[in-house]
Amino acid sequence: MSHCHDEHVSHGAHDHHHGDEHDHSDDITPALQSSLYQQINFDEITTLNESTRDAGKAIVKKTWAERLSAEPELASDADEQLLMTVPFAAQVKLHSILIRTSPSLSAPKTLHLYVNHDNLDFSTAEDMDPVQKIELSQTSDVQEIPVKRALFGRVQRLVLFFVDNFGDGDEDVSRISYVGFKGEWTKLGKAPTNILYEAAAQPGDHKIKGTSVNQMGSGIGGRGPGV
Repeated sequence: MSHCHDEHVSHGAHDHHHGDEHDHSDDITPALQSSLYQQINFDEITTLNESTRDAGKAIVKKTWAERLSAEPELASDADEQLLMTVPFAAQVKLHSILIRTSPSLSAPKTLHLYVNHDNLDFSTAEDMDPVQKIELSQTSDVQEIPVKRALFGRVQRLVLFFVDNFGDGDEDVSRISYVGFKGEWTKLGKAPTNILYEAAAQPGDHKIKGTSVNQMGSGIGGRGPGV
């Protein structure tokens, strides 16, 4: 099962007063709670069979505010399959994956997830049992897909294998416009950080007193590297 975020954020992330030096750390909505944006090692993201170089990297670099932008877009090249490897700068306990495709036949249909593999290619991925298989929806809404948390508790590299699309063989190009991740994280090689995670944030709980967003174990799109 996946949950679709409506294209209009319900609690208005931008419904606040702007000063000359506005602190965007208060732009926290339930959709952004526990974002792993700041923990992604963008420079090392690889995508096999992308038609445009670094397009996979570009859609992961999109901030939450840019999630509905049509461009940049990741499109497959030789066939409908895509294989994306996303490394993290911390050890991640993954909760869910956010993805936006479209209502068209080019929307990916089946997603296989693998954990902590280096240099995984299509042949190897097809021969391996994935950690989890996910059926995606054919929609332009942002889908939030929960993962089996017990199987994704120590993630340093996440591999996303988009196996096919809704064309069922009649559409050679798969298209994705946004990918994001939610969860908790701990610093690599150190004792676990003091993680603050709100399962159900309240609209009024925008300010985080006494700390910054980066210190609480989650990050907000738009304040990470590459932006």
